[in-house]
Amino acid sequence: MNLSAVLLTGGESRRMGKDKATLLFRGKALWQIQLNLLQKLEPAEILISARTDPVWRPPEVKFVRDDPPSRGALSGLAVALARMRSQHLLALAVDMPFMTEKYLRFLCDKIAPGHGVLPMIGDRVEPLAAIYPAEAHLDFVGSLSGGDFSLQTLTSQLVKEAKFQVIPVAQEEEGFFRNLNEPVDLE
Repeated sequence: MNLSAVLLTGGESRRMGKDKATLLFRGKALWQIQLNLLQKLEPAEILISARTDPVWRPPEVKFVRDDPPSRGALSGLAVALARMRSQHLLALAVDMPFMTEKYLRFLCDKIAPGHGVLPMIGDRVEPLAAIYPAEAHLDFVGSLSGGDFSLQTLTSQLVKEAKFQVIPVAQEEEGFFRNLNEPVDLE
């Protein structure tokens, strides 16, 4: 597949109380589940975005450090867009273990030159399981230099500028986007 992929693991996991990437879910660490999913897509490269180089990172996977001060996923995506070697970047959050290969392939099939693909659940886009065009890098840099670090704000603006194709998420697919934020979510 002619795109790069980034596993976003740079969150502080405040509500969870420990690093989400290393949490066990159905017997496997979240990072393993998500990395295996991305590997099935056979992207040109896989990057791991985090604040520091994770000890669990496989050597064949490139680490990209969130530029300090980290602004969460906004920082991770900005640096991944700057370092990727392809024209599109598939982003996936480490805490979305219900995402499927079939759905990610569906998103990849919607790629068009110079445009990204954003799933939309109701009236809200989901920027943490989405595809970004290389051209979006400058928009991310601009957001990081401003005062609003919300990915919702940035992606909504990019949608208004017609830089993304928005894909409505069917009700039966909404569970793919469920993330694990608190210990109760693991039960």
